[in-house]
Amino acid sequence: MATIRDLRLVPFRIPLRAPLRWGKASEMAALEHALLQVELSDGSLGQAEVAIRPTIYGETLGSVRAGLEYLKPRLLGLEADDQEAIRAVLESFPCNLGLKGALDLALWEAWARSEGEELYQVLKPAKHRVRVSYILGMASEEEMLLDARMAYEAGVRVFKVKVGRDLEEDGRKIGRLREAFPDAELYADANETLSPKEAERYLLAWKEMGLLYVEEPLPVEEVEARRKLREKKILPLIADDSAMTPKDLRRELLLDTFDILNLKPARTGVTWTLEMLALARERGKKAMMGSQAQSSFGAYQSALLAFQQGVTEPCELAFHLKAEGGFLPFPALREGWLYWEDLVEARFDEEAFRRYTLE
Repeated sequence: MATIRDLRLVPFRIPLRAPLRWGKASEMAALEHALLQVELSDGSLGQAEVAIRPTIYGETLGSVRAGLEYLKPRLLGLEADDQEAIRAVLESFPCNLGLKGALDLALWEAWARSEGEELYQVLKPAKHRVRVSYILGMASEEEMLLDARMAYEAGVRVFKVKVGRDLEEDGRKIGRLREAFPDAELYADANETLSPKEAERYLLAWKEMGLLYVEEPLPVEEVEARRKLREKKILPLIADDSAMTPKDLRRELLLDTFDILNLKPARTGVTWTLEMLALARERGKKAMMGSQAQSSFGAYQSALLAFQQGVTEPCELAFHLKAEGGFLPFPALREGWLYWEDLVEARFDEEAFRRYTLE
């Protein structure tokens, strides 16, 4: 079996059509990410996008570089199919989820190619299509409607709406969305902005507005409050920040704090995503594949996992529509659906990638 010969990081920048705002103060105006490349001893190359999120994972480009330099001597020389040894190295390096998720994804792709296959041939689908959702950040009503119109015309029929700063403003925006897109479905992402005292009132209002479910209404540390809120069965709760790792997920499953698991391959790669999906499935939980606001290439790799058994809800695979360019032509959506037959035709565009690199 081929061994790991080299690990490289190539920073890139893709501007966004408009800034994405979420939570209490976070904002992003461009995808300032990096491409992580894994080269094996037989020349096989695997790549993945490192989503650098200082306000979520505490990672910067500098820390990702340093983290990779720390891991490099511990990974070089390992056989690409020695998942136990690779996992032991990565899990002995706490946090750094964006870096480790990308490393795992790139290692899987390199291993697949070493075996004469592509990643999509290894990750065999359990279905032929997946519903796709689009993230609407916090913005003025007119900005939000323009953003939603662009995504709707691109085939999106489910919207994830960032909420929680102002209930009255949330109501106006959701009302405008319902009026403009009567056939679309909506759900909320509160990004931990509510307090236990106000959460029930907000959820009752969002239920009245016809939302499907709500993601992380409470701060992660409010575990008991989250459990009690779920017991009220006002709206199904989505676990995201509260279940970033298998260890987190086991705690939340034990306390039964959520209904739907939002898995993000950008932080859990292939290895942990499949493990967490199996854990959730065994406990009767639903699941979706989430976005870490990536380019079309990152969306493509996440989409490969969205076709796995147990992924039941709309998946956040359309954020790249907000970017001014990309280096993988993502397949067109058809009336809200992404089809496997279209996805597997997508290919990384090396020439296009060079236009966005910073080195």
